[in-house]
This record gives sequence, structure tokens and C-alpha cells, in this order.
Amino acid sequence: MLEFAEATHADRETLFVEVILPLAIAKNYTYRVPFEMNGAVMVGKRVVVQFGKSKLYTAIIAAISNRAPERYQAKYVIELLDDTPVVSEWQLQFWQWLAEYYMCNMGEVMNAALPSALKLASETRIMLNKDFEIDRAALHDKEFLIVEALDIQPELTVSDIAKLLGQKTVMPILKLLFEKNIIHISEDISDRYKPRTRTFLTLNPVYHDQENLKELFAILEKRAPKQADAVLAYIKLSRHQKTVSRNELIDESGAGAASIKSLVEKEVFIAEEKNVSRLFYDENETYNNFELSEQQQQMLLHIGEEFNQKDVVLLHGVTSSGKTQIYIRLIEEMIASGRQVLYLLPEIALTTHIIERLRMYFGANIGVYHSRFNDNERVEVWQKVLNNEYKVVLGARSSVFLPFHDLGLIIVDEEHETSYKQFDPAPRYNARDAAIFLANMHKAKVLLGSATPSFESYYNARMQKYGLAELTERFGGVKLPEIEVVSITEETKRKTIQSHFTSVLMNDIKQALSNKEQVILFQNRRGYAPVLMCKICAYTPKCINCDVSLTYHKSSGKLHCHYCGYKEDAPQICPACGSTHLEYKGFGTEKVEDELALLLPEARIARMDLDTTRSRNSLQTILNDLEEKKIDILVGTQMVAKGLDFSDVTVIGIINADSLLKFPDYRANERSYQMLAQVSGRAGRRGKQGKVVIQTYDPGHRVIKQVIENNYNDLYFTEMEERRSFKYPPFYRIINLDIKHKDPEMVFNQAAYLAAELRKHFGERVIGPEFPLIGRIRNYYIKSIMLKFEKDNVSINKAKAIIREVITQFQTTKLSKGSVVQPDVDPY
Repeated sequence: MLEFAEATHADRETLFVEVILPLAIAKNYTYRVPFEMNGAVMVGKRVVVQFGKSKLYTAIIAAISNRAPERYQAKYVIELLDDTPVVSEWQLQFWQWLAEYYMCNMGEVMNAALPSALKLASETRIMLNKDFEIDRAALHDKEFLIVEALDIQPELTVSDIAKLLGQKTVMPILKLLFEKNIIHISEDISDRYKPRTRTFLTLNPVYHDQENLKELFAILEKRAPKQADAVLAYIKLSRHQKTVSRNELIDESGAGAASIKSLVEKEVFIAEEKNVSRLFYDENETYNNFELSEQQQQMLLHIGEEFNQKDVVLLHGVTSSGKTQIYIRLIEEMIASGRQVLYLLPEIALTTHIIERLRMYFGANIGVYHSRFNDNERVEVWQKVLNNEYKVVLGARSSVFLPFHDLGLIIVDEEHETSYKQFDPAPRYNARDAAIFLANMHKAKVLLGSATPSFESYYNARMQKYGLAELTERFGGVKLPEIEVVSITEETKRKTIQSHFTSVLMNDIKQALSNKEQVILFQNRRGYAPVLMCKICAYTPKCINCDVSLTYHKSSGKLHCHYCGYKEDAPQICPACGSTHLEYKGFGTEKVEDELALLLPEARIARMDLDTTRSRNSLQTILNDLEEKKIDILVGTQMVAKGLDFSDVTVIGIINADSLLKFPDYRANERSYQMLAQVSGRAGRRGKQGKVVIQTYDPGHRVIKQVIENNYNDLYFTEMEERRSFKYPPFYRIINLDIKHKDPEMVFNQAAYLAAELRKHFGERVIGPEFPLIGRIRNYYIKSIMLKFEKDNVSINKAKAIIREVITQFQTTKLSKGSVVQPDVDPY
């Protein structure tokens, strides 16, 4: 009796949960747990809670205690959604680190981390109270309509009722019905993840008997030849594969869906619905053997030795030196030890390209995760990683948030890429840096790979914080491409330039095409022309929401803003002076493609930029077409520079290198070198030496000479001297504060106030406020404050705490009304 009393007492203990809400609020919120949920609540499970007056949210349990909040009365948890946690405790620690390091809130990290389908949709469902006898004569017209509708359909959502009544606000009517005890209102959180199903067919065992099968064919060939074709196709498919889906049978046989349906109705086929993966995998694992070169074998051993002493190793290898093959050997070692591997790539383009190569070695054992997947696919990968079904995960930056159990190795390929940095919304994290912290939590190793490492990583390697391994030769002894620099000025003077193509580039393109080889042309600007200008008054159409000129896109015939998405028709007459003399200035990938088609009408030309790769499979289609030699010339933006490997690409043309070199940023030379070297590295990757043509107005530029000489070290030492002198990373840490407001005068005053308050603490370390390169985006005027902190003798955590306090204090003043303050740690 005493034991029973103690158990009852434990069940009746009042518990509280601290939850992370998917909102940008400074603190986690506390809710009371209903007694019946006491035994089920766990850290990492999702709960449904009410926050604010009436809104329901899905939240993650971060902590459980028996302490009630002091300042407010805790509301009850409405519902518990999971049987087991969807987020592990170490993940919550990782989220906490991200929130603290990148100066954001846990809710913002949760939004970035969880797939959308795990952040559930709230739908209020209405049902009639079956235990209550309704006096329908006493109902108002609208109440009567609702009750009648619920008679026909037992459950309706609030949105259904709003449509039924033709009005937006129906809650007051529903509230009255509830008070009259006519209806139940239950807030039901419906999970948006639904497993994908596919119909599989099997032949009725009756027709395993050859006589019965012959009889069936005799009947079908006379009466339904299409159905006979379907049965034949099934027999053919079933010889080579375990299961046959309805879609596969339709494709193979040429019979329509109606024919298959008839065969199921006649019980020739037995149909069965099965849950299938949303991700393409071949279940037959195919391990392709390859031999490492002597240099690669030495590097593999050297990396192993470095890992014995350091947790992070930088692999600095020239383009096409065979870094991917070294990665594969390291992955194999890690899988053999039973631990997991995360392979990070900066671009979805690269993910798509390299997954086909890695599947040859790891088959269905590899998961893929990036933003181009839909909600359901992302949840499926999340659940498989959670259940430890994947040993290798390949993905873009968001992959660092997956629920790994035992990470042993993280590979960060092309570690220098800016795509690893998230700029908007918060958390504004760098996946490379986050991966290093993540690996530290798991006691795992990190391999950073690049032909052109970021100066920060190379500096850390030289200072022996990281290990360093260097590959100086291309795989198979292939020579680095020949690089020729062509002066646009000289060719223009000699009148040998055609459109935007110098004679040297045109001759090399024609030679490659005659040899049945492929060409990639790089122009780091999409659209047709970046500026439309009136010849008479110099009028240029500007975006109505941003301080930028509009870019003309020939495909749509409109002027586009690349910052907010605004579009307008291209004018035929100048709206300022009425002149018809309008001309397009500059050129983007669309114009390069257009004019190349006129100069080389026989060539098959394709374009790879943001505009042509928006749809789900468009990127894969372009890459497949290039692989299968259905494309002769590929025109693209920086997407073509990143790790693509095609054997028949022998000529690379950089249409205008100056757009990279003249950018007003302290990293311009580093980024230009990386981009030019990476684009050049796409040429002549297997067997034959490639050719790179760089077109520029400044052929004597230092960076171009360093690219030609493949002299990364000269670039590094020259730039590092400047960075040391002008107090930039890696010697200093940078935190940017962007202050935004719709009123330019207000943003001026707010930024000035914040800068003055920060100077009280940090003095000359505060620079600005200044207008950034683009001073207005989406109708918000922007002012930027930069803070520079020495790496030595300054506690960056204390500095961040002071910045948070200053921002919080500012937000309590009347001056802050309508403002947005966005901290960005390590902004570049």
C-alpha cells in the first residue's frame, strides 16, 4: 500500500519544461506538464504549446525541472508529439554554441536546424458534440450552416468553415457554439511528413504454372494485346530485379495505366502499396577498385600521421590532384571502424555531381541532404541519420545540423568557398567553422580540402594549429593547363574582337569544337545586361525597393532586381526625356550565350546559372548533358568553377576577369585568385593538357600573374602583410552590426547612437557607421558598424556580451522603434 502511494505521489509531481520556440526571442519559455505526461516528457521531444494569445507552436524540450517560472504563470503543454526524441542532447549543446558564438537566439538556430516538416502545422478542427441534443430552431443562420456541414462531414477545419461562410473571422461564432456545448474545438497538430508510397505488382501464383500462363496469353493476345504486352514486360523485368513497380511496368511495356488496372481487377497481378525512400538509391552496392598514385598514397599516410597529433588537417592539393580519391579511402577506414562520416560540399551543383561518383563506392550506404530536397525528403534523411542507418552523409552547409550518433570524420571540400557562410537569416554561421566545433564534441577529425585554401585555414596550418598535407602534382601526371592572358584593349584597338570574344578565345573554341572537345565560358554575372541606359539623358531604371539598377533578362523580356525580386517591363521610350535611344550596357551569361549562338550556329550551347537551375532536376540535367557530350559549350557563373570534373573539357574562357579584381573588398585579391584558379582547374583534367584564356583590360595585374605561375604562396605572403597592417583577419576578429530602418533619417540617428555607445566600451575598435555598398534593400535603409578585435589579449566572449548588452539597452529606448539590428560574426 505504501509503495502504491509513493508511485502515485511521483506521478502527481508537478513538472515544468523549458522549451525552445521557433521564434527570435531572447529566452526559452517554461510550460507546465500535465500529470498524465510526466512519464513521457524527455529532452529533445517536440511538444505543442500556446504562445501569445492564441497561436500554437511546435517547440523542443530543452530542460525538465520542478521549478515554476518566477515572473509569469506557466501555461500547460497541450500535446506531446514524439515517442522518442528527434533532437539529441549534444545537438542542443551545439545549438547553444551557435547561438552564443553567432550572437543570435536558440529559436533562430532551431528554425535553421530542423526540416520544415518537423516544425508542424497547426489546424483547428471542429466536431459536433454527439452527447448533446441540438435545438436547431434556436440557431442563427450561420450557426445552422456550420451544424449542417458537420452533419455531412464529421470534422472541419477553421479555414473550411471560413470558406463555407465566406468570411475571414469565424472564431466568435465558433466560440458561441462552444459555449452552447454544441461543438468541440480541438487544436490538432497535423504532422506534415507523410511517407512516400509506391504500388508494386506481383504475378498471381496461379500463373506460375506454365499451362495457365500460356492460356492467359492466348486470351489476352486476342482480346487485349496491350495487357499481354504488360504481362510479357513483367516477366522480363522480374528476371533482373526483385520487385516491379507499376510505373516501371508502364514505362517498360508501353501499356497505359488503364491496362495495368484491368490486370489487377482480373487478379492477374496482385497490387501492394509499400513505403519507399524518396531518395534514389540502387540497393546493389558496387565497389569500384582504384589504385592511388604514389604521391596520393604518401599523402594518405601523412594525413593519418597528422591526425595522430592534430584534430584538423588542411589538404592543400592543386586542382585535379585526386583529393576525392583520398577522401574515399579515409571514408572507407572510418566506416570499417563503425563511425559516421559527414562530407560537406559548398554547392548543390557539386553535391549533385559528386554523389554519382561516391555511389560507385558506397552504394545505398550514403545519404544526401541539401535545401533542394523537399520537406518530406529532408525528414526522411533526418530520421535515417537519427536511427543510425547512414554511415556517410553528403550535403551542403545545413548538414551540420543532422542528428549524428558517432561522427568520426568530417570532410570539408572546397573549404575556402563563401557558400559555407549563411548570410540571411540568422544564424549567420560558417559551416566550416561550425563543423570544427561539431567534430570536437564528437572527438572526431576534420579534413579541410582545397586547391586554394582560405587564408585563415592556411595561416592556422602554418602556425601549426592545424596539420598540413600538400599535393603538388595532378593525378596521372597531367600537366596544369596552359594559361594565356589576352588584352581586351589591344584587341579592341586592332578590331579583332568579336562581340565579347577576343580572336584568341574564338580560335581556341573553334579548335576544341573541331576536335570534338568541350568548352566552358565563365562570366560572373547572370542576366542579359546589368544596365539599361538612355543615350540622351543617361536615365537608368532603378529598383523601387533597393538602391540598385535593374538587370535586363531577355528570357522574360523584363528588368529584374537581383536583391528583392522586383520585375518591370523594359521600356521602349525613356520615361525621363521621351527619347527612343535606349541601350544595354555590360553583359551577363544570357547575352554571352545569345551572341555565341550567332557566331557559332552549329555549336550546342547551354547556360548554368541561378536562372537555369531553379527547378528541381534542371541542374542534374545540365550536368548529365555535359557528361554525355550533348553540350559543346557551357556558359556559366561561379557555379561552373566549383569542383566539376569532366574529361572532355579542354578550353576554359574567362570573359572578363576585371569584374572580380576590381571589387571594393579587402578579400578581393584572395577571392579573385581562388575563382580564377578554380575555373582554370576545370580544363584538361584527364590525359590532355587544357588551355585557359583570361580576357582582361589589365593583363599586368599581380593576381593574374600569380594565377599563371600557380603561385599561391606569393599571393598569401603579399596579402598577409597588408592584412596585418590594416587590422584584418586572420590577425583580427570582425563583428559587423547592420542597423536597418525604413526611414533614412531614423537609421542615421540609430546607427550614430549605437556607435557612440559601443565606443564607450571599445574606443577605436569601432569603425563607422557607414552606408554599405548597397544602402537600401527591400525598402530598408542600412547603416553598418564594424568592430575589430585583436586575436590576442581580448576576450571575444566578453566583447560579445557587452555588444549584446548595448543592443538590448538600445532596444529599450524610444529611438529604436521600427529598427532591426543584425549582428554578423566573422562576416566574410
